[in-house]
Amino acid sequence: MVTGKLLTTMAKSSKIPEDDPLAEGVVVRIRALAPSLSPAERRVAELVLEDPSRAASRTITELARAAGTSETTVIRFCKVLGLPGYPELRLRLAAESAREFAREGDRARVVGSDIGPDDTMEQIVEKVAFADARAVEETARHLDIETLETVAEAMAAASRIELFGVGASGFVALDLQGKLHRIGRRAYAWLDTHAALASAALLSKGDVAFGISHTGATADTIDVLTEARSRGATTVALTNFPRSPVAGVVDHVLTTAARETTFRSGATASRIAQLTVVDCLFVAVARRHYRETLRALEATYDAVSGRRVTGPRGRR
Repeated sequence: MVTGKLLTTMAKSSKIPEDDPLAEGVVVRIRALAPSLSPAERRVAELVLEDPSRAASRTITELARAAGTSETTVIRFCKVLGLPGYPELRLRLAAESAREFAREGDRARVVGSDIGPDDTMEQIVEKVAFADARAVEETARHLDIETLETVAEAMAAASRIELFGVGASGFVALDLQGKLHRIGRRAYAWLDTHAALASAALLSKGDVAFGISHTGATADTIDVLTEARSRGATTVALTNFPRSPVAGVVDHVLTTAARETTFRSGATASRIAQLTVVDCLFVAVARRHYRETLRALEATYDAVSGRRVTGPRGRR
């Protein structure tokens, strides 16, 4: 186990600028790019993600041997990340691990680990809460603000907004539809592929098609967005993996930064991360129609206020 003191020493010896975008996000970037890597590069990625602090202490030869690959593959892996070589990767892993240790100490190593069959209920709750909170934090930290602004502008000006998602992503699409509909935006969420394709075929320039897929490899969502783009609509994908197939068929890509654990693959942390982006988009769109938004919120609040129970109700 690499100690916090050693991590701090390694981090201090680095020459990484404080504003270096990879200085704080190299682990998130590795996780995002992992599915698009070659099998050998993916083994290196998995080894680094399993224990970033330990990887930071290894030489390139040690890391390559542990991953069952060559030093050339490790160097190629670094190039994919946008780094000139392995020394730079070690420095960034050390810096990031040192910050993690300073913030959470050994607790991060425990609650940030996978859920095991012998975990107590208390440990399960702590690990789930830690993963969910970290998904929100890392998603917000690495969200492309310029792209978010562009998408918000398009949605605010759109005559029609179509939202697509399958499985757990469909719940997020419904959530965004509810938010937008309540402030007077014409938004429709489609969870059925046939209905989604039919609706996408009727889109045109000035409309927005927004697809949600954690993996970015859901064929249904890719096909719907492809159809919408062919009709001239502005297309957007929300995914955890920026180099996934869906990214190649849309105009704009927004990314989350969720890491899943056992029993929760593609479901919980990813959905919470997606909802974080959805909330940011909703507020950004609402801000652009400020007065109209306030009137709509007041009208919809008044419409449902009478449905709330104000006192105790008798038993039936």
